[in-house]
Amino acid sequence: MPKRTTATPSAHPLAVVLRPLVVDVGVPLAVNYVLHSVLGFSPVVALLLSSVLPAVRTVAGLLRERRINGAAGLMLLVNAAGISLSLVSGDARLAVAKDGALSSVIGIAMVCSVFAGQPMVSTGLKPVLTKGEPAKVAAWERLSVGSARFRRAEKGFTLVWGLALLGECAARVVGAYTLPVSSMAWLSTVFLLGAFVVAFIAGAPFHNRIEKLVDAEARTVFEADVETAAALSAAAEHRPTLSAT
Repeated sequence: MPKRTTATPSAHPLAVVLRPLVVDVGVPLAVNYVLHSVLGFSPVVALLLSSVLPAVRTVAGLLRERRINGAAGLMLLVNAAGISLSLVSGDARLAVAKDGALSSVIGIAMVCSVFAGQPMVSTGLKPVLTKGEPAKVAAWERLSVGSARFRRAEKGFTLVWGLALLGECAARVVGAYTLPVSSMAWLSTVFLLGAFVVAFIAGAPFHNRIEKLVDAEARTVFEADVETAAALSAAAEHRPTLSAT
């Protein structure tokens, strides 16, 4: 009697796509929050401990794939900047100005990733546009390797966000030393929201281009598979059969 096997349910495609983002960004942020806000650790200690996982992931990526894990590396940079800023003391204006340094770290990392040929947009945008659908995920992977137009759109979208964050940092620093501190208490939030709005608007053409390319690639492969299946089916119908003698 044949042995009965039970199928192991596979993970949902969206969960597979989002897992690296959750591990590289979500977990370190959660660890930092719990250590500092819940358990009462100092900001420096909380940042140091929450940097362990991004550091391990970054080193593992370099050793295993010979490339930098973008999200983990970014979290490592942000935490390092946060540790450095925690050690800086000064007047209220300096406190306002240094809060913009984290935006500049992320912005600089994004701009550098463009010139390094590894635009960081993929980490955040890929799950949104592919929705975890295997056909679209595969289309994204093919385009990221073989389509110059797709790569230009990726770089353009990443560059827009990087420059927007650098602009937010510059505006915050200028405002910190030219405007009343009381005004900057609420203007800092306005600057950050303004940077997001600018990035969304300026990045929309690149976003739309990436989405259209992914959809077109997935559709092309699907239609090719349908045609291949139809051709095989037609060939099978016309194949001569051997009669028993």
